[in-house]
Amino acid sequence: MRVLLLEDDPMLGPNLLKGLALEGFTPELVTTLEQARQALSGTHHFDAVVFDVSLPDGSAITLLPWLRQQCRSDIPVLLLTARNNASAKVEALDLGADDYVAKPFDLKELAARLRAILRRRHGQTDSVLRAKGFTLNVAGGLLTLENGETYRPPAQELKLITLLMQRPGKVVSKERIEEELYGWSDGAESNIVEVAVYNLRRRLGKQAIITLRGVGYMVAP
Repeated sequence: MRVLLLEDDPMLGPNLLKGLALEGFTPELVTTLEQARQALSGTHHFDAVVFDVSLPDGSAITLLPWLRQQCRSDIPVLLLTARNNASAKVEALDLGADDYVAKPFDLKELAARLRAILRRRHGQTDSVLRAKGFTLNVAGGLLTLENGETYRPPAQELKLITLLMQRPGKVVSKERIEEELYGWSDGAESNIVEVAVYNLRRRLGKQAIITLRGVGYMVAP
């Protein structure tokens, strides 16, 4: 799940970047409102955004009407702020934020809230994704086969299978998968997707991930 992180604090930003990556996300860090606008207006896909409210070039709350009306009306938005009062929360939620976390916060809670708003956007009611022959506990990063065998995939495989299981029966292009496994500023290794697919098939079975040559990959619902 690719997340755009808007945070200008030179200590907090890089730490959040590392922490969210350890939680299974693919975060991208920007530090200004203009950089956030450019990233969201570009061709790269983001599954969610995390905005620090107070920034040197303005308030991230001013991005919400633009984001909802002109850019991405469906993207989940989580705000970070030191303003822990009811009026600030009401203003942010009324303008289109999905959730609001006051500083200081626990990284595990932030990750859990992100997963929750992503599930709501996908119409899911719990943290378990299901496909033919296996299930995935997203919060725990644990795959369970029909025979009860479990597998905890490493980060790249977990990102791939989560992306596919969020869209069962739908093809996901190789380019979209590469964006998930790597940041938009990084160059993907030429065979990273094939290697991840191969490793997952060894654990889940050859039919777990279906290849549509020249198009992409999918899992059966």
